[in-house]
Amino acid sequence: MKAVRIDDYNTAPVIRDIATPEIGPEDVLVRVGAAALNPLDVKLQSGVLQGYFPLEFRYTMGSDISGMIEDVGANVIGWQKGDKVIARLDPVAGGAFAGFACVPANYLVKLTEDMPLEVAAGIPTAAGTAWQVLFEMGDLGVGQTVLIHAGAGGVGSFAIQFARAAGARVIATASGDGIDIARTLGADQVIDYRHADFAEMLSDIDLVIDSIGGETQQKSFGVLRSGGRLLSLVAPPDEALAHAHNVNAQFVFHMSDGERLARVVSAIHENKVKVLIDRTVPIDQFGDAFTRQASGRARGKIIVTMV
Repeated sequence: MKAVRIDDYNTAPVIRDIATPEIGPEDVLVRVGAAALNPLDVKLQSGVLQGYFPLEFRYTMGSDISGMIEDVGANVIGWQKGDKVIARLDPVAGGAFAGFACVPANYLVKLTEDMPLEVAAGIPTAAGTAWQVLFEMGDLGVGQTVLIHAGAGGVGSFAIQFARAAGARVIATASGDGIDIARTLGADQVIDYRHADFAEMLSDIDLVIDSIGGETQQKSFGVLRSGGRLLSLVAPPDEALAHAHNVNAQFVFHMSDGERLARVVSAIHENKVKVLIDRTVPIDQFGDAFTRQASGRARGKIIVTMV
């Protein structure tokens, strides 16, 4: 089968022919229809996170997949060949950008027949992270206000829609065509960060979702109400600043969780949440897709098809 692999940190991804993975008694073999890139893939390839996510080489990249079950392990109950599924693999294990993937059965979530695999692949990490930060860690509720940085990005695009569905007021930062995208997704207010300083415009925010870091993260402390929360997806927040502003701040690690993913998929159906897709490319064009992901300019998800 084809697989996208790296031979070491900071080496270019290469498409290779490798053996189909063998599954254990608790696993299923999924014929991958599509897989999605995430910012984490770029960080893993660069080696900047090797202290948290040590990889074994050669490493098959990717964690977000959609596809059809091809085979089931001896102890697997409730799944059968032909089931249409999505899953988020353990990033250290990888294996998404390949013709087949070995997936622990408890990572799987069943898809409805009407959801295209190319769309479904964009859900696991981005939507799961948005759900985790908004509701499990951010405790966002009706009438509260959330500031979502990079509202036209993968996590941001889901976070806007989930927050609106929960009855929260949504403010997003964006630029260029991302401004209209964030508005279309349901943001009540969109700030063009290239021409306006959100820190001078906002106050008394209940929750900030930071996917940018640096100066943006530091300025975000000042817009929170006393006791508010800042949740960062990119860098550990400054504890001294959090204490000075009397707010709670945490660095978020998104972990693979089949039960959460099932709730997310259900919420996407119930609330007609859109999966924002930047582009869809075949596996043979993975290099271009990876460059686009690394640029930080993707609007939503970049999908790679295995056919």
